[in-house]
Amino acid sequence: QVQLVESGGDLVQPGGSLRLSCAASGFRLDYYDIYWFRQAPGKEREGLSCISSSGGNTYYVDIVKGRFTISRDNAKSTVYLQMNSLTPEDTAVYYCAATPAYGDACLPLISDDDSRGQGTQVTVSS
Repeated sequence: QVQLVESGGDLVQPGGSLRLSCAASGFRLDYYDIYWFRQAPGKEREGLSCISSSGGNTYYVDIVKGRFTISRDNAKSTVYLQMNSLTPEDTAVYYCAATPAYGDACLPLISDDDSRGQGTQVTVSS
């Protein structure tokens, strides 16, 4: 059974950092690109970043570029999202999702066909 479990969300002050984890089980993680997206209350889902199945390519949307870093450890079946310089606008539920890899490039395009986790809450507030 394909399962993704996010963790690491927390309450953090503006300017702070968090590292989210996405633990995968039930499938070969190295066959999939992984992306992170978020959803804040009353807002649309927002794709943030992705990492190719090999880890050789990453992509970031402009609003997180330079602040967030995605990485993966296929041996541990885990993907990470390091988030720095957090602002209140980053407050949301963060999700990871897996999409089959085609080639070695990726985009954080959200699809309801992709397996995803239950999300982890990130709150940025003083």
